[in-house]
Amino acid sequence: MARETSAGVLAFRRAAGGPEFLLVHPGGPYWARKDEAAWSIPKGLVEPGEAGWDAARREFTEELGVEIEGAPVALSPCPTPGGKLVLAWLVEADLDVAAIRSNSFEMEWPPRSGRRASFPEVDRAGWFDATTALRKIHKGQRPILAEAASRINT
Repeated sequence: MARETSAGVLAFRRAAGGPEFLLVHPGGPYWARKDEAAWSIPKGLVEPGEAGWDAARREFTEELGVEIEGAPVALSPCPTPGGKLVLAWLVEADLDVAAIRSNSFEMEWPPRSGRRASFPEVDRAGWFDATTALRKIHKGQRPILAEAASRINT
């Protein structure tokens, strides 16, 4: 069986104190009260026959409502503890996180109620320095952030 693969973009911008990284917080009731180790790079599943970078760009647009522009730098594939493989690209960009517009998803809520509710896939985005981003990002994605930070600082 093929490993499930996701692709995403880790956007960064240069700031006086060092690089800042763009992370997104997942929407929906499960994540509403979670912060540390709950954020992610904008990413999603690679469709059959879809190129990784194409999937990463598509997911970025779906989750933030804007297209990513800039020269992508491929980072090392990152296997997660859950068995998924994350492909990530580092792109320098400066986006207004207050202007994001995420797509939405539906789920039964509250559980076993028979009612369906709609939630944004991403409820907020933020720019974080490397130290803060390492605390906020999912543990399985920390190698992506660490590699990106080392590449920017060299």
